[in-house]
Amino acid sequence: MNKRMGQVEFILGGARSGKSSYAERRAKESGLTVKYIATATVHDDEMAQRVIHHQQQRPAHWQVIEEPLALAEAIRYHSTPDSCLLVDCLTLWLTNCLFGEHDLMWSDAKAQLLEALDQAQGQVILVSNEVGQGIVPMGEMSRRFVDEAGWLHQAIAKQADRVVFVIAGLPQVLKDAANELKGAANELD
Repeated sequence: MNKRMGQVEFILGGARSGKSSYAERRAKESGLTVKYIATATVHDDEMAQRVIHHQQQRPAHWQVIEEPLALAEAIRYHSTPDSCLLVDCLTLWLTNCLFGEHDLMWSDAKAQLLEALDQAQGQVILVSNEVGQGIVPMGEMSRRFVDEAGWLHQAIAKQADRVVFVIAGLPQVLKDAANELKGAANELD
């Protein structure tokens, strides 16, 4: 039985799959105060355009927290019983952690994130890019990124209450602990 006070939802999808729009819709439907944790760092014009696109899509009244590295700390600080934290996205955070200009131990950052999710209150919605369904990358750094993303996704999916894969704008529920519990209770009746 899950002892966590809050609920963690994990939303995966490929590039332009509709995962962020779906996550934003889920956040709106939560009825909670939404706090948007943005992990992107802008290094070029194309990324700046992506950020602007996301900013235009979400409601102006949502609090935006820009946190490219200290994600666990942001979740701990901003998680409250009446809030919905929307983290977009984990693969950008992973990129910042693995390849940024800082001294960060990835295994520690990952462990801290998982611990923060376990202690979270309210609702946390995590968005990430599924990058492991293509060909194996040729470069060592690219392979490490794909491997680390896959292991991170597995750890979060195991811990999450709900996991959804979005493809072509269509959400496919992979795991829903609340419905699994309801089904088990109905079997006992």
